[in-house]
Amino acid sequence: MYFPYLRGKQYELLALKDFSQMSPNNAKIVPIIEPVKNQVNGLNSALETMIKNGMRFALILNPKDGDFKRNADNYMLPKLKCLQEDREHWIPAYFYKNNADILLAYAEKYNLTKLMVVFPEGTNVHDNNIMDFLSNERVRYVVNGNSSNSAIAKLRALGKNVISLEDHFNSQNKNADYASNDDEFFSDDFLYYKDSGFYGFADYTALPKNFVEGGMLPYAIAIHLTYKKSDEEVYIHHFVSDSNLDQSNIRGKFREAAIKIDPFYKNGGYTETEAVMELVDKANDSAGYPGLGYIKKLSIKNHLELIDRLITE
Repeated sequence: MYFPYLRGKQYELLALKDFSQMSPNNAKIVPIIEPVKNQVNGLNSALETMIKNGMRFALILNPKDGDFKRNADNYMLPKLKCLQEDREHWIPAYFYKNNADILLAYAEKYNLTKLMVVFPEGTNVHDNNIMDFLSNERVRYVVNGNSSNSAIAKLRALGKNVISLEDHFNSQNKNADYASNDDEFFSDDFLYYKDSGFYGFADYTALPKNFVEGGMLPYAIAIHLTYKKSDEEVYIHHFVSDSNLDQSNIRGKFREAAIKIDPFYKNGGYTETEAVMELVDKANDSAGYPGLGYIKKLSIKNHLELIDRLITE
């Protein structure tokens, strides 16, 4: 199973809504969503759409980024009516912050079971307090970054479903920098996660791991698309604009990057996803530049489509 890790920003949520509508009742892809906004209308709408389309998801109930960096009272469940009404389609997820008693009390208050605990930087399996908490019968899933073989073995010995979390995106400081290494190995997790002892695998899709709030108008446009390069490898290609000396003519920069997509796929014999085909159409659309958020949405959607196909083959 694949557990894409996404923040609850507008276009990440739109990508999930679109994918749930395109692939209803998909049992193989379960997004892990970390809210980043106190205002929950967009999040609630996305979750309702996913529930309607039979797409399971995990929601982190004690988020730590965005608006919640400065907000200690950040438990999400009371704010989201759809979660209280539907307990079948979602997994309650938490960050562990030396707060086992608080998490278990919260789970008991709302009758939450089959919990997911997320350790982005990895679990300290030598910490008895952590291992005692994970041994609790309410905990079912452990999402573990930077997993060693010994850590996997210790977590599996608890009888938990262990999910690897990897950061495969080689982030650059500037969009123009992606042009110097525009085709990179991304992942082969879809092939080997079971052999490595994992219940599932997770990544940050075609996005950087680190959370960034907002951003300035770019000098360059970069479109990041994962694709199956061989039977055993997923690569990522960065389609970068050419006229990158200033911030003018963003529409033109988008077209410079986007018109490279179709020849790349056709010349390489790679299968285009619906998201890729939509980007190709946008490249030739007289209406022009659809916006940075829209590009990000299609980049995420492409990755979801790709991994869905690979784990189905």
